[in-house]
Amino acid sequence: MTRTDARGTILIADFDFGNVDIERAIIEGAGFELLAAQCKSEDEVIEKGRDVAGVLTQYARVGSRAIDAFTRCRVIARYGTGVDIVDVDAATRRGIQVTNAPNEWCADEVADHAVALWLAAARKICEYDRATRQGTWQWQSGEPIWRLRGRVFGLLSFGSIAQLVAERARAFGVEVWAHDPFLDESEIRSCQVRPVSFDELVEGADYLVVQAPLTPQTHHTFDRATLRRMKPTAILVNTARGPIVEDTALYQALTEGWIAGAALDDLEEEPAKQRSWHPENPLFTLPNVIITPHAAYYSEESSTMVRHIAAEEAVRVLTGRPARWPVNDVVAGSRP
Repeated sequence: MTRTDARGTILIADFDFGNVDIERAIIEGAGFELLAAQCKSEDEVIEKGRDVAGVLTQYARVGSRAIDAFTRCRVIARYGTGVDIVDVDAATRRGIQVTNAPNEWCADEVADHAVALWLAAARKICEYDRATRQGTWQWQSGEPIWRLRGRVFGLLSFGSIAQLVAERARAFGVEVWAHDPFLDESEIRSCQVRPVSFDELVEGADYLVVQAPLTPQTHHTFDRATLRRMKPTAILVNTARGPIVEDTALYQALTEGWIAGAALDDLEEEPAKQRSWHPENPLFTLPNVIITPHAAYYSEESSTMVRHIAAEEAVRVLTGRPARWPVNDVVAGSRP
């Protein structure tokens, strides 16, 4: 038996980093074998990961079917903070440790990206750029544009990243509001932000930034009913998960003038989860939408950091040490 297969195999279910050199150095250096795949379905995760000791996943769903099919898996490490692609309850029942990366790995990047999307949408940067490239040199190609100062900048959720967004936005003279049912109002006020109800946020915000986690409760929060309640001059920014906003409802809202614009860092069905993708979503046809490829988290530093975190967490768990960033509580000996 060789050194690399003595402890079992760790599967990278999918990745878009170009290579797995960082993970390989950590995983093989600890005596495990590395298997790198590009799974685009849960069936493929099962096929590749049935007998592995651990799984790293970026976009590939590791649901209950895969978890129940695993014969040796003891850890599922997510590249990132959100774990909506992992059935954590199923993993817990099987005694499998789920880990993630703390928000700090990309908090500044996401906050910067949210503000960049907001400003680009509010100041019609993309419209101006398209017009000038096509030979139109007129300020009118972006009208109407409203002054930022004095307007209401709303945040759905007020966790660590949203707090960084608020800190940046205040410099532009906006009044910052936030809705977060899991925080005391005093905590929100301590950041010079006004706590409001969800209804107040939706109906009163001129700019509304979504920074909430994706859960069954937040799925399609922004459907037709919610979007109809927003100001016709409002701009919706989503730097959270795509399915929080219903794509077809947003398309209708933007084409029928329910809201003025949107800036999205993800779509309802993320293209990175599909093996063959073409930009057929009708949102791509609209001039009042900015779409970036789930890139808010990205910098060279953050990308390197999250890869280290995921690989190191898998190795820690598989070598008998506690995870630094556990998502679930696993009772020793709970595996069936």
